[in-house]
Amino acid sequence: MGNAIWTVAVGVALASVLAAAPAFAGFSVRDGRLVDACGEAFVARGVNLPHAWKPRATGKAIRQSAALGANAVRIVLSDGTRWRRTSPQAVRKILVQARRARQVVILEVHDTTGYGLEPEAAHIGSALAYWAKLEPVLRGQEDLVLVNIGNEPTAGATTPEQWLEAHRTAIIALRALGLRHTLVVDAHDYGQDRSGTMRDRAAQLFAADPLRNVVFDVHMYEAYGEAQAVERYLRAFETARLPLIVGEFGPDHRGQPVDEEAIFRLAGAMGVGYLGWSWSGNAQEVANLDLVERFDGRRLTPWGERFFYGPGGVRQTSRRSRVFSGCR
Repeated sequence: MGNAIWTVAVGVALASVLAAAPAFAGFSVRDGRLVDACGEAFVARGVNLPHAWKPRATGKAIRQSAALGANAVRIVLSDGTRWRRTSPQAVRKILVQARRARQVVILEVHDTTGYGLEPEAAHIGSALAYWAKLEPVLRGQEDLVLVNIGNEPTAGATTPEQWLEAHRTAIIALRALGLRHTLVVDAHDYGQDRSGTMRDRAAQLFAADPLRNVVFDVHMYEAYGEAQAVERYLRAFETARLPLIVGEFGPDHRGQPVDEEAIFRLAGAMGVGYLGWSWSGNAQEVANLDLVERFDGRRLTPWGERFFYGPGGVRQTSRRSRVFSGCR
């Protein structure tokens, strides 16, 4: 199908879906903030869970991270391109477990990581068919689930314009599928946005969503080794009145320092959500990013101790959404 015909077809489908669909009470964006179904600002204080690689550990990790105070989990899924496909039935089970634990869920397709540099990485467009398969599971879960279209889906020779157009097309397509959830978009440059691509084009992309319901996600690793870099980036989104989360970060990355103290301090002061990478099971070269040892929430690593119990950490700053108590 030619591009012009495809664009018209998607536009017609999108208009009919938005006109016919009921107004679900779910997450939304208001005045640059992520707002839950109770109409209150929601600030994520959560963890990343490696479900695609360790699916049997997920249920326990949800329970234990919730017990430690996490109000959100970001779940690694696979569409089958690089790893074993996460089935709709598995996703449904995750959502039941998270609702029981009173945790908001960010679902992300990880197969897209590093497209443009890693030969095995999937283009973000390939994730759309997977989201279409998940749509029946996600329908009616708008108060619980945020849809992170693809993890770190641009790197290498991918240009800023390609990042913008790939995400614009994906957003329109997902709305045409009937997804009314808050959509989460990862930054260029393996999520770190060294080039400022997402920072400079976020307003354009936000405006491209007919629901104006997009949150932007930066991953703060070695590009944020100094507090000034952290503050400049967070302030740019604050000034633009656009919603931002730090979807991944750690105390360092492959031996390069990260100013995690600045992330904790500034995220707290500015009401920016954050999710630490990651619960457990990291490769040897980044094993110090494990929050707990051997998937056991009773055995915190030094990073886990800092993340949950340190100044500005989860125990001090996490607040659960009242959605789970009927907004009471």
